[in-house]
Amino acid sequence: MTTRLVTVEEAAPHVRYVTLDRPEKRNAISTPMRAELFAILHAHDVDDDVRVSIVRGAGVCFSSGYDLRSPLMDDPPYPSAPGDGQWTRQATDGWFSIWDLAKPVIAQVHGYAMAGATELASACDLVYVADDALISYPVVRVASPPDWQYHEPLMGMRHAMEVMLTGDAMDGIEAARTGWANRSYPADMLEAEVLAIAERIAGIETDLAQIHKRMVHRQFDVGGGRAAIRAGQEFQALAGHQASVAGFRADPLAAMKKTVRE
Repeated sequence: MTTRLVTVEEAAPHVRYVTLDRPEKRNAISTPMRAELFAILHAHDVDDDVRVSIVRGAGVCFSSGYDLRSPLMDDPPYPSAPGDGQWTRQATDGWFSIWDLAKPVIAQVHGYAMAGATELASACDLVYVADDALISYPVVRVASPPDWQYHEPLMGMRHAMEVMLTGDAMDGIEAARTGWANRSYPADMLEAEVLAIAERIAGIETDLAQIHKRMVHRQFDVGGGRAAIRAGQEFQALAGHQASVAGFRADPLAAMKKTVRE
């Protein structure tokens, strides 16, 4: 099955690769790509032949993040109330829709994952990265907190604070150490290791696996994790009104290129 921006193929019995397929654009996440991705994952949830999905990127990286050259609020896959925070509200609903699926979704990260791409990976149930992958959210240097504020709930206060105040990249080993990922592997072993894990998960019937998945998420919710992530929406919107963010608003791509050079 092939779609315009995301491809699907069988990786093993009951396991599907879901590949972000814009390698010429470093798999930049446009709104149409998000819509396709959500539609595919939601379809897998009602497909008896699929038990696990592996999200990965084509080409040299997982994804460079949101496609800042595209109109991100044109026909978004989730509606949101207008006004400050509209973008982050619908982005949050989209990523939480992955958490709320019955079937497990795994992120397989190679090359690099930046900004919005780290949101996508963090929304998956399991995250495995290459040792030499680079994970970063450089937007915090010039624009705002993340749209989907996963850092503190998933990584803890100290790690989150360092990432938010520096915008520095982590390699895969550090990403696993800080809790952003489950494990890291040498790049040439990543695909085989992730597939082996997916096949073990696929050996569990979906009616039981979904109970395990929902239990962990409910416990996270009881601890306030979901509310903490949603609270970030207002701070992301507030950042846009700061004087220092005027340059980013005027030319987002130029501002982002500057952070990468630094």
